[in-house]
Amino acid sequence: MSLGDHLVELRKRLMISVIAIVLGLVVGFLLSDFVWDVLRQPVYDIAEEQGRTAQINYDDITGAFDTRVQIALFIAVIVSCPIWLYQIWAFLAPGLTKREKLYGVGFLFTAVPLFLLGAYAGWLVIPNIVRLLTSFAPPEDAAFMSARKYLDFSTKLLLAIGIGFVMPALLVMLNFLGVIRGKTILKSWRVAILIIILFAGIATPAVDLMSMFMLAIPLVVLYFAAAGVALLHDRRVDKKRAAELAEYGIDGTDIGDDAGETPRRAGKQQ
Repeated sequence: MSLGDHLVELRKRLMISVIAIVLGLVVGFLLSDFVWDVLRQPVYDIAEEQGRTAQINYDDITGAFDTRVQIALFIAVIVSCPIWLYQIWAFLAPGLTKREKLYGVGFLFTAVPLFLLGAYAGWLVIPNIVRLLTSFAPPEDAAFMSARKYLDFSTKLLLAIGIGFVMPALLVMLNFLGVIRGKTILKSWRVAILIIILFAGIATPAVDLMSMFMLAIPLVVLYFAAAGVALLHDRRVDKKRAAELAEYGIDGTDIGDDAGETPRRAGKQQ
């Protein structure tokens, strides 16, 4: 295809994606009241526990409408994700090999559930975060929260944690593509745990250790699971490669241990 044909194809895929999101907005508007009630319920529950007045405020005339539009758009992107993800895949797939296509499909089918799992984990820690942050206010004071800021805080937290849960699937895909080996992933466990703890600390208040560990522990488990899958894949690939080299009288048993080592010829050297 020429550059012009590629641009036409890209425009077609973008238009289908936009139409899917617009249709998803209709669903989003219908569900926005329910989703907003669920998101702000922790504020009222915690206020009742602490015996204080708590309210979600709209600080300008368009505040309520803007909040509903943001919620509807957030729902639309999630609801329509099978369509726009497929459009991205359909645009990239013709340039991929059969092997790369299989890995890409596997990544998508793994990444979407992991993202939803991460978003659910974020939802579980939101009440703890709200409880902690509102506890700093004196008991005689009322808690008035901006609807726009509270929604922005909640959605960013859910998205950040959801993306964090997808990273192990990305490591496995890179391993399957031959970019990184399982031993490299496993040897970097100290750095990975440090990054995970920093990520969990940034996503949650630093003094809320319970929420931080609630996020960090699943991420650590997923990281080591990704390392295990990568090691098993490397073992299978190394055995297959060693068998292929053995047909030519080359000893390839050490290929997996040292990629830079020259394979040794089997038998005595002449």
